Amino acid sequence: MIEVLAKLGRGPVFLAGEVLECVITFTNPLSASSTSASSEMLAWASAQIHCQFHTSENRVALPPSEGSKHDVQAENETVFVPNRGERGQCILSTPPKILFCDLRLDPGESKSYSYSETLPIDGPPSFRGQSVKYVYKLTIGCQRVNSPIKLLRVPFRVLVLHGLKDYQFPQDEAVAPSNPFLEEEEGLKKDSRLADLATELLTVATSRRSLHLYNISNTRGKVGTFCIFKTMYKIGEDVIGTFNFSEGDIPCLQFSVSLQTEESIQEEFQRRRGQPVSFSTHARHQEACLHTAQSSFSLPIPLSSTPGFTTNIVSLKWRLHFEFVTSGESAGTCLVRGSQSEAVTWTGVEQMEVDTFSWDLPIKVLPTNPILASYVSQFSSTNSITI
Repeated sequence: MIEVLAKLGRGPVFLAGEVLECVITFTNPLSASSTSASSEMLAWASAQIHCQFHTSENRVALPPSEGSKHDVQAENETVFVPNRGERGQCILSTPPKILFCDLRLDPGESKSYSYSETLPIDGPPSFRGQSVKYVYKLTIGCQRVNSPIKLLRVPFRVLVLHGLKDYQFPQDEAVAPSNPFLEEEEGLKKDSRLADLATELLTVATSRRSLHLYNISNTRGKVGTFCIFKTMYKIGEDVIGTFNFSEGDIPCLQFSVSLQTEESIQEEFQRRRGQPVSFSTHARHQEACLHTAQSSFSLPIPLSSTPGFTTNIVSLKWRLHFEFVTSGESAGTCLVRGSQSEAVTWTGVEQMEVDTFSWDLPIKVLPTNPILASYVSQFSSTNSITI
């Protein structure tokens, strides 16, 4: 029996273009209850990253792909196929890397191997939608002599920040700050600079503030105004907005604001013409606001959510969805007097004519620092199997 343990060095979330590092340890455990122990042999072990693409057959019509054809090698249990047994299509993969050949482990002995690979910068982000899914995995395959291959899959999440691949790092690094007491490999140095650059680009893009003022009105007149200071955010931030109903001609009884994503399939891949768009609500604020002069809301963008993106098959956009309930009567008839005594009590009317209308405001949501997103990731940094 051999235990295989894979541990991601920095957590399960990465930016496209970063270097994924994983330490894979093979151990021949020595059991205290075992009276006899023997050495174990592994013929080889290999590792590879791939992205698996899943679709809903009711919503997406994909053309036949070469990957879906019958592969004779896939039936052979001695061939390393990282996505063996998985549904969907493998749309992206890195070259496989051999970790070792002919490994012998004595009882209680373990050996570790380091695997590193640059994540393709032109791939899609990790996404689990209603119509499609993009799932990234690191697959480690190993085989005993005269035995079938065993696969250890390590799922992880990929965030995509557009513009990183167009950035050219300076050739002369003498001006860059460095620690003379630490020796860094070139790949690690570039990887850390890539993460720092992404953080800087995101901070600059999402810190710009300007007043966006919108008039809220229906067919009968003005209801109020809505104010928001920016429309570009990172996942993990809060979307904050304020309402001013004091200048409205039509009384607003209630409003709700929903933070939503809009998942749409490109027209050529739609199962039916005019197929409706899929919406998902991530946060919602609702408030009764009769005789309220001003109000506000704060909606958090979950760190586990996917920033907006577009591929040749699907696009994901973010928006704020507003719903307003207004009175069909004048403000003076909204309340009636309930008592003529000295202690005056005002009560609401039992019935009221109302009007409802909605409004959508597009916003842009970008990724965040992958280390921050790792704290709430559903994936584990450590995975293991026994063979």
